[in-house]
Amino acid sequence: MTPQVSVVMAAKNYGQFLAEAIESVLAQTVEEWELLIIDDGSTDHTQSVAAPFLMDRRIRIVSSDRLGQPRAKNLGVRLSSGSLVAFLDADDAWLPTKLERQLAVFADRPEVGVCFTKRTLMNDRGEPIFGNDPPSPPRGRVLEAMFLRNFVCFSSVMVRRQVFDHVGGFDPEWDLSIDYDLWLRVARFHEFEYVDEPLVRYRTGHGNLSKKLADRVATADAIMNRAVFRRDLRNDLPRAVLAEGYASTYRALGYTLRNVEPITAAQWYLRALAWGGPRWRDAAKGLVASGLAWIRGRRESGTPENATANR
Repeated sequence: MTPQVSVVMAAKNYGQFLAEAIESVLAQTVEEWELLIIDDGSTDHTQSVAAPFLMDRRIRIVSSDRLGQPRAKNLGVRLSSGSLVAFLDADDAWLPTKLERQLAVFADRPEVGVCFTKRTLMNDRGEPIFGNDPPSPPRGRVLEAMFLRNFVCFSSVMVRRQVFDHVGGFDPEWDLSIDYDLWLRVARFHEFEYVDEPLVRYRTGHGNLSKKLADRVATADAIMNRAVFRRDLRNDLPRAVLAEGYASTYRALGYTLRNVEPITAAQWYLRALAWGGPRWRDAAKGLVASGLAWIRGRRESGTPENATANR
């Protein structure tokens, strides 16, 4: 029997979290699903963790040889059979009504191509992280909002298969921000909807170093450039949206780098200032902060004055 929804889970060396993720799928209030685990060359105990769950015929594991995230996810989509595809990262987990609530949206709204939900945060031990509830995300035609910020939690999404047939899958050119590239393509043609409930427990705090964050934001910049200049997205977006999209990206790069690479951070802040926009003062303040960080670093490492005094 064809499942209502196919769940694709790309996993690499997340054996310590995998059981919790699989159990959250098993706990769903709907039963007509399949789960495809793409083990992308794990060297930990991922296979042994998954093995007991394979007694459930709805669950399969496929071993691949280090394809990378985009190819591994594309493989999962190709091997799946449901008309709807949901994604769950192997270090996250769902609440029991997650699939049920999204299936209801798709049943009632044939124009919707992507449905996502809110999330809560947890640390690497699974303990909740409390913070301010973010504002409700946009819905419907969200291209302008998506260009400014990727507001979709990847482990919360469910996508109509025909969307992939229309715009393609994840682009293997990117190692990071692969969902942002996909959503920019999807948002040009399809509506987004969300369930206003936190139905995903998103794990954070493991391996999130500033360099990785900087790489992610820099990749987002490259994705924006390709969308704007090679896919002619500039014809679909107002100049003010383009300016703020680039400026906010450059401010983010400056912020993540200013304490470790203040000169590079200053260059990004200058690029943000060149784009202008309503938050140009934030870029100016960041530029000053980068200069102060550079001066502080010089003093801590030994300035020429200190070197003279110590001769």
